[in-house]
Parts: sequence; structure tokens; C-alpha cells
Amino acid sequence: MYDKNALCDKIRELYPDIGECGIDIDVEYDNEQKTWTVQLKKDHIKLKTFLEDQDADLCMDGKQCVSLGIEIAQLKSTISQI
Repeated sequence: MYDKNALCDKIRELYPDIGECGIDIDVEYDNEQKTWTVQLKKDHIKLKTFLEDQDADLCMDGKQCVSLGIEIAQLKSTISQI
């Protein structure tokens, strides 16, 4: 099992410019929904997406990060345009 810091590190590994270009990341696990909430923040704008356990597990195991990559890429693109 992994924690939110490990998932944040994985996201930064996939997108090294997060954190360096004024975009902050926060990850929390929602026990009720059984999903990870990934939030990107830039200035006063906050955008978030949800990542299913299975998708997070596959990515953290180094098998497949497609779902995570697509979600983060969309958030990053949107927040960079604001």
C-alpha cells in the first residue's frame, strides 16, 4: 500500500513541471467514495479530479499510468490556461 505522498511523487514524476510553474498538487483519499481526490491549485483557482483505486494501484505498481496521466494532463492544461 502507498500513501498520498507516494502518489504525489508519482504524479510529479510524470509531470515534473507541477510545483515548479506555480501549480501545486494535493492528494487525499476519500474513504467513503473509495477514490483518490487529486487537486491542482494555481493562485486562487482549484481544480480536482477523482482517481479510482484500481487506476492508482496500476500506476503505483509501474504497470499503467494512462488514466492518471490523462486526468492530470487535462487538469494541468485547464489550469494553465486560466
